[in-house]
Amino acid sequence: MSGGGARAAYQVGVLRAISELMPRDERNPFPVICGTSAGAINAAVLAMNGSNFRRGVRELVRVWKNFSARYVYRSDPVGVLRNTAHWLLAALAGGGLGRQTPVSLLDNAPLAELLRGRLEFSAIQAAIDAGDLDAVGVTCSGYASGQAVTFFQGAPELKPWRRARRLGIAMPIELDHLMASSALPFIFPAVRINREHFGDGSMRQVAPISPALHLGADRLLIIGVGRQLDQSPERIKADAYPSLSHIAGHCLNSIFLDSLEVDLERLRRINRTLALIPPQVIAQNEVALRPVDFRLMSPSTALEKIAGDYAHELPRAIRLLFYGALNRSGSNLLSYLLFEKSFCRALIQLGYEDTMRQKDDLMQFLGWCGPAE
Repeated sequence: MSGGGARAAYQVGVLRAISELMPRDERNPFPVICGTSAGAINAAVLAMNGSNFRRGVRELVRVWKNFSARYVYRSDPVGVLRNTAHWLLAALAGGGLGRQTPVSLLDNAPLAELLRGRLEFSAIQAAIDAGDLDAVGVTCSGYASGQAVTFFQGAPELKPWRRARRLGIAMPIELDHLMASSALPFIFPAVRINREHFGDGSMRQVAPISPALHLGADRLLIIGVGRQLDQSPERIKADAYPSLSHIAGHCLNSIFLDSLEVDLERLRRINRTLALIPPQVIAQNEVALRPVDFRLMSPSTALEKIAGDYAHELPRAIRLLFYGALNRSGSNLLSYLLFEKSFCRALIQLGYEDTMRQKDDLMQFLGWCGPAE
């Protein structure tokens, strides 16, 4: 599951539909679960409920349907003003203040408090020991190393990996991993894990599909939060200079959406190439590649368009801070921060409907019905 702040509510709608479609005796259809950014939090909840997928989905729906920005970041005037002033002072001082105190535009301490009170991280190992879960992976981005690091917890036979700009490290998943993976750049503070500070896992994640493959997955259900590949992005007038909010939204889209599209294109190309090679040739030459079947669930409606309809529900202090984004050209940026229940419910409903429209193909892909005649 990919990241994207409040956009991750779409994932919950997809999961809700899957929980309704799955057979009654199915405990957990996904033995390997990977998440990045806000998707890491959703992934962790599912992993903690590895023996009861439906229960995990119910917990996600209950929280996301009643979300509010104040549960994620300080949205009161004092909190916003203090953090913003600190951020500006740090920028003027060349970042020096950040050596002692985390610097970010918003304070996400409320999210840490929410997760600390609701999540039972020991349940992940219990699900692994019971055989209901093979592995869970959470990807973060190291600010010092520039590496996309996937922290994973799983079966003992799983091995760490190292590739160009990405590696996997085995260790128990804890609150710091989720806070680091969901730390939107500039907006939320980095989190120190061992000797390095980490931020949002979507940054520099050149191969978002690879962690699941390293952890043993042979088929992939990918839940994205960007536009479908055949959707045309909304464009500003060619002669209009882009606003600051439009540029910020463009940067966030580049971080969260583009790498998944590129990785999927690469996966399709590998699958097509392998289909041209006889299986015996692959076996004889010990080719370290295998075809991977996958399905991609992504919004049928651009989420920034939906965000524009709910921008007025942001807390007043946040509306003032992002005043220039309260229009269609800035709704990309707002879609990442709009943790308000009306917007989240709209995204949950969209994810549910998108999944139900593909239910026959999805059920066949998951092995819940016979092959199509």
